[in-house]
Amino acid sequence: MSADKKMNEKTTPMTMIQALRSAMDVMLERNDDVIVFGQDVGYFGGVFRCTDGLQKKYGKSRVFDAPISEGGIVGAAVGMGAYGLRPVIEIQFADYIYPAYDQIVSEAARLRFRSAGDFTAPITIRTPCGGGIYGGQTHSQSPEAVFAHVCGLRTVMPSNPYDAKGLLIASIECDDPVIFLEPKRLYNGPFNGHHDKPVVPWSQHALGDVPEGYYTVPLESASVFRPGAALTVLTYGTMVWVAEAAAQESGIDAEIIDLRSLWPLDLATILTSVKKTGRCVIVHEATRTCGFGAELAALVQEHCFYSLEAPIERVTGWDTPYPHAQEWAYFPGPARVSAAFKRTMEA
Repeated sequence: MSADKKMNEKTTPMTMIQALRSAMDVMLERNDDVIVFGQDVGYFGGVFRCTDGLQKKYGKSRVFDAPISEGGIVGAAVGMGAYGLRPVIEIQFADYIYPAYDQIVSEAARLRFRSAGDFTAPITIRTPCGGGIYGGQTHSQSPEAVFAHVCGLRTVMPSNPYDAKGLLIASIECDDPVIFLEPKRLYNGPFNGHHDKPVVPWSQHALGDVPEGYYTVPLESASVFRPGAALTVLTYGTMVWVAEAAAQESGIDAEIIDLRSLWPLDLATILTSVKKTGRCVIVHEATRTCGFGAELAALVQEHCFYSLEAPIERVTGWDTPYPHAQEWAYFPGPARVSAAFKRTMEA
């Protein structure tokens, strides 16, 4: 089944948490080689309850807890993958993934190349990322650029429950290691950056209507989240919803491209949009310097130079640790994004 819902597919309202759990449930049932493990993912069901009930359903040999050793978790998963299993591992927060960086980069990402294709590391590394939950500097980071830089890895970040389930199933089936980043601020509902307003649940949004069974959203595929003609917004994760709010509040007809897969990148969709609008604004929550937006700006400049009618704008987090007391000064909210839209249109 493709990314498009089939008319006869039974759907149900799901949060992103429920959609991710459903994806793992589907794959655990379909493929005996799929296993799930990580810190507190078994009996406890994960710190955000994404794996709640899976150990009870599939047993302790397929869904189990691991020691507090991120390097050990990834290292074990690499070995399991080389021997034919498909581990889905959870790093409790993206901020804790760095102790496993050597295993991810030197082992998982290189295994196919160094063995001339004899071995692969078909592992999926799930990890919650981003701010907006008052987590401070050690529970709010967005390290996607660190992994998008590494050849041999795939880097994915969904913005809604429908995509989250389809992308996670596609990631589990992929023979390459996948870094699957989950914006925790989106777990229970879309977030447009207005923290002082009531939370809107996914049950009130069409993208919270998720097929119960198996389907995939192809990796390397971006989506036109909001069609528009005035400018192109390149973004992903939580910032998709912030960009939508900025378009509505500024009155600017922005076309929002939800990248979904950061690397490999759906460059064709990006170029088609930018060549149509002639203007480009890049939005991400991670720090600005060497952020993934810099790569996007370079690609747009290289491929769309003669179509651009204004300089490329970037709206990002600041080059500081994520602050606890000044969360909303750091978070790229709709006011900052709207201001970038206006500057681009006036250039």
